[in-house]
Order: sequence, then C-alpha cells, then structure tokens
Amino acid sequence: LKQLKGVGPKLEQTLNELGFFHFDQVAAWTAAEVAWVDSRLTFKGRIVRDGWIEQARKLAAGEETEVSKKVKKGDVY
Repeated sequence: LKQLKGVGPKLEQTLNELGFFHFDQVAAWTAAEVAWVDSRLTFKGRIVRDGWIEQARKLAAGEETEVSKKVKKGDVY
C-alpha cells in the first residue's frame, strides 16, 4: 500500500490494522468505507485528496503511477 501517494509505513500499518492489505480492496471502497477509514486517520480527507481509489485501481490492474515508480526505484521509503 506504500505505493499509494501519501501512504508511508505508519499509515500502511494503520490500514493493515483496519483490514486492508491489497490495492483491489482500496479500489473497491464505497463512499461509506471511505468515510469510515477517513474517520480513523490522523489527516482527514487524505483518501480523496490524494486519489487513493484511482491509484489503487491502476495498481490493482498492473499499471504504474508516478509514486509507485519512485517506490520501486527506492526513491521513497
């Protein structure tokens, strides 16, 4: 999940604790799930602001994003 913009190791751990481990899970979030997850994050609005669902859809389909390219190159985390 660290390949999503704005998700670092600590936030990934939080998402894992909430039961989310895979891009396809995030890609399928409904508005209610976004609100539920957002209510448990320190930085409210990050999911929509950083476009996690759209990024997760691409990553789940095997595509890359700018952030995922940086993570794979070792430029992030």
